[in-house]
Amino acid sequence: MPTAKVLIEGHWISSEGAATFHAMNPRTGETLEEKFPVSPWFEVDKALHSSDRAFQECRAWPGERFAAFLERYAERIEARSEDLIAAAHAETALPVKPRLADAELPRTISQLKLAAHWAREGSWMRPTIDGKLNIRSTLAPIGPVAVFGPNNFPFAFNSIAGGDFAAAVAAGNPVIAKGHSSHPRTTQLFAEEAQAAADETHMPSGFVQLIYRTSHEDGARLVSHPILGAIGYTGGRHAGLYLKSAADAVGKPIYLELSSVNPVVFLPGALAERGEVLATEYAASCLMGSGQFCTNPGVVFLISDSAADQFVANVAKAFTANTPQPMLGPGVQRSFLSGVETLSSLGATLLCGGSAGPNPCTCENTLLQVSGQQFVANAAGFQTEIFGNGALFVMCENLSEISACMKALEGNLTGAIYSAVTSTEDEAAYTQLAGILRQKVGRLLNDKMPTGVAVSPAMNHGGPFPATGHPGFTAVGLPASITRFAALHCFDNVRDDRLPPALQNQNPLGLLRLQNGEWTRDPLTV
Repeated sequence: MPTAKVLIEGHWISSEGAATFHAMNPRTGETLEEKFPVSPWFEVDKALHSSDRAFQECRAWPGERFAAFLERYAERIEARSEDLIAAAHAETALPVKPRLADAELPRTISQLKLAAHWAREGSWMRPTIDGKLNIRSTLAPIGPVAVFGPNNFPFAFNSIAGGDFAAAVAAGNPVIAKGHSSHPRTTQLFAEEAQAAADETHMPSGFVQLIYRTSHEDGARLVSHPILGAIGYTGGRHAGLYLKSAADAVGKPIYLELSSVNPVVFLPGALAERGEVLATEYAASCLMGSGQFCTNPGVVFLISDSAADQFVANVAKAFTANTPQPMLGPGVQRSFLSGVETLSSLGATLLCGGSAGPNPCTCENTLLQVSGQQFVANAAGFQTEIFGNGALFVMCENLSEISACMKALEGNLTGAIYSAVTSTEDEAAYTQLAGILRQKVGRLLNDKMPTGVAVSPAMNHGGPFPATGHPGFTAVGLPASITRFAALHCFDNVRDDRLPPALQNQNPLGLLRLQNGEWTRDPLTV
């Protein structure tokens, strides 16, 4: 079979790279037939210059142009849904229903349409005028954006269709997508529809481009290139920090979503009230999708008593009773087993699982346990992420010990506290722990599992390092996620007809104005 082509400057062309790779079917362990190229630097550089030419052409376009592209792309994805679902199922083993067909693909289409709305509406630009000094500022496109997608969301976080892509385009930037090696055919299908939508809406050549894989060195050269405006990355910590180091060295903004153990606290009143129900709820969340979510609740804190012991036993029973599902590939399986080995070597007790499963790319549902004292003594080690269907339970002597554990946590995407509903038994404990946890996580939950990430303007899918590279930005939730791919442009005493439309006196947007010493906002025209 011939090697798949790359998308550069509006055309599908044969790669000049000699190296190739194949995806595999995690359910069967079978290597898939399609062959994909590893692009040499020459192709990456060509994509960069093409993206820059596209940016120079469209940098001053109104949001309507980008909205039209995003909406047409969403329509084309919907029409190609059967092919996309079949490809993603073959490459990831994620179930067709409900995961791919009923949840992730509709979410992806919705994200693109929401991004189109905000591109057209424009308030994300935050146009601001100081009328007294005649100084005006607005957010504007930052330039070509490189997007690196993860293995666990072949649709919703795909490098050429997911949330980072949608946000970058809504801001008015061309995108160079670096596909993930776990699902190259899925990404190729998206790219076909993206380029067709770009043609139909008259976007410049090179507005959307796709390369499947590069060397690590060329990935670092890409993120540090002078042409590039910003980078969006979702994936593992090691690769993300390698790219961050290269981008930071030249001052390129790189928005990372890395690892997260997502701590969950079950307070005594909650367990006394509904411990059995909570054990079922927790096990379902932790094992969903074989635990391959960046918001998977991987570390649980409990105060030791009979109710906590019964809770642990019920979770272990549920873990043992559930058949392990395929992981996304052999690399995920190896990483999971390595993490379990690390936790065990540090002194964690294995309650169930801990080994490879009976089928390809599977691991037994795994539960480990340590004391609160052990956790505090080696907090960094016991926060080793076991990405997959496993968790660590931390059994604490009292509230003070849980507080000490909370203070030792790294930054996380989420943190949850379960508390009594029918009594005030847990109120003081909740207040104490929430105050600590609030500084450690991007999203604080109460009596709710963190696994789901709603596409809402209020959502924060971010958090303190090392969950992400910056605590002030979110990868999910429009319009906030758009601003990652924007630069603040200020205009001082520039004539009205030379200003961007959003800053002109007859502006189409609601402006924040300083008049007579008071800030007021004009009404939006949508």
